Amino acid sequence: MVAPVLLTEDAKDIHSYAIPAEARVTHVALDLVTDFDARQVGGTATLDIQAAEGANRIVLDTKGLQIRSVTNAQGQMLPWKLGNADETLGAPLTVQLNGADQIKITYKSAPDAAALQWLSPEQTSGKKYPFLFSQGQAILNRTWIPTQDSPGIRQTWEARIVVPAPLKAVMSAQNLMPEGEEVEGGGRAFHFKMDKPVAPYLIALAVGDIAFQSLGPRTGVYAEPSMLKAAANELADTERMVEAAEALYGPYRWGRYDMIVLPPAFPFGGMENPRLTFLTPTVLAGDKSLVSLIAHELAHSWSGNLVTNATWADFWLNEGVTSYIEGRIMEELYGRERAAQLIELGWEELEAAIQDAGAESPMTRLHLDLADQDPDEGMSSIAYDKGAAFLRTIEKAVGRQRFDQWLRGYFDRHAFQPITSALFLADLRKNLIQNDERLEQLLRLDEWVYQPGLPANAVVLRSEGFRVVDQQAQAYALGAPAASLGFPKWSYAQQVRFLNALPRELPEERLSALDTTFNLSQSNNSEVLFAWLQLAIANRYDPAVPALERFLTSQGRRKFVAPLFDSLVAQGEWGRPIATRIYEAARPTYHAVTAGTIDRLLKDLPEEQAKAA
Repeated sequence: MVAPVLLTEDAKDIHSYAIPAEARVTHVALDLVTDFDARQVGGTATLDIQAAEGANRIVLDTKGLQIRSVTNAQGQMLPWKLGNADETLGAPLTVQLNGADQIKITYKSAPDAAALQWLSPEQTSGKKYPFLFSQGQAILNRTWIPTQDSPGIRQTWEARIVVPAPLKAVMSAQNLMPEGEEVEGGGRAFHFKMDKPVAPYLIALAVGDIAFQSLGPRTGVYAEPSMLKAAANELADTERMVEAAEALYGPYRWGRYDMIVLPPAFPFGGMENPRLTFLTPTVLAGDKSLVSLIAHELAHSWSGNLVTNATWADFWLNEGVTSYIEGRIMEELYGRERAAQLIELGWEELEAAIQDAGAESPMTRLHLDLADQDPDEGMSSIAYDKGAAFLRTIEKAVGRQRFDQWLRGYFDRHAFQPITSALFLADLRKNLIQNDERLEQLLRLDEWVYQPGLPANAVVLRSEGFRVVDQQAQAYALGAPAASLGFPKWSYAQQVRFLNALPRELPEERLSALDTTFNLSQSNNSEVLFAWLQLAIANRYDPAVPALERFLTSQGRRKFVAPLFDSLVAQGEWGRPIATRIYEAARPTYHAVTAGTIDRLLKDLPEEQAKAA
């Protein structure tokens, strides 16, 4: 089963060298050895090719790969050439097919391959063994896999991965040999198979001292042994989440839903790699308060993995639809109020993002123009929160039952296929609006997708629990004692709302009272700690700097790291030296996704400060 390649103009992927109308990859078979000393993976990638009649070449995406040879299935050498390298896109690898429908590429990744993070034992929880993980979104997998690295060119795949004993490999596919097999030289080989066509960025690998605990009939969690019990306790509701999602949007089509809690350097909250969601340890608050992240990554099993944006210009089709489904799963399991609080926090972030960018900025559209930009630039809260607000607006207009029926059918109609904004709107009009002119005018579909800012018909879901919090934030700003607040009994979302609602200018004694009364600098909840540190930075509150330094050097989640460094830089002579000092220590521990963002942020600092970064 191979999904078709879209040939419409809006489906053309400007972030890939591939020419799928000529020839496309349908299957990838990897046979790789991990070399922790050299920080390289190397071996072969065998690609099955579907070529148009008369086509004699295929163009692949690579970045920094050391290509040794390209042969056909019979071992005969094929002519190949690497084109000029682009800083963002890498270099095209053009192979003359000479009639071949399968090619084998022998290669190694570069030691600085952006998708791969090699961690020393000291950077892990156990402190005994090294660790490796990959992060391919958006266009980073071309740094370790020579294929057509475009979300619109879905591929099945398999892999044989050799790792040093006693390490274990896991991947985003069926694990055919969970304990591996011994190989010559003392290593172990692990075998994986993904029989469903996926976007190439979803091929993912982790290698380390990894243990597993079951959570249900088809769910479980991997982690370093020292973290496994805490991870299993935190993620205990996962099986219930799968059941809730299926009841809403149809069967889960990937077999198992497992997760792996990675070391702190992982740059995202989660990554929805099929069958194996990658998670940050910052989700482990100890009280299950942050499990909406699991609901989000699980929702990607329908939106993103099952139906995938054809290009990164339509990233919102992954994240906006997923954020909407996340809210529905949370409501089903934990009630409307908890879901409403999370949704309203997202609305806050959306309003702030639009204000920062400017309401007329083209970057506040859902469908983006990313010409001459790294697609990473489009991965903002606009895609997530504006996209989700768009779907909630449609739901409100047509009714939940009717909208659910349409959305479930949407996933069935486009299963294992790429999608564009134009196709999404066409499906809405055909299967939901059905020539209802009044409804068409009411929804303002094209305005939502193609225009900047927020349409006037946007539906805002409000939380009753936030009204009390807002009143207490106002009271505290006017002098009410910290002990009078209901802070300890609030949900984490209410605590975040309270901290965000406080004035950005508070006397030092008021900040100290909050920190002392509620131990904010030591909070186990990463979202609460982040909100507190943002407030502290805004007030140049020196007593919080040690907590800030611990937070920025103990995890690399970009959602937290980038805004904190941005806030420090905005504080001028007070914040900039702190930012450069902390970044000098933290940068070697960050994944390239996070480090690249902070590098761009700090590049305009005065030269003497930039050197430290």
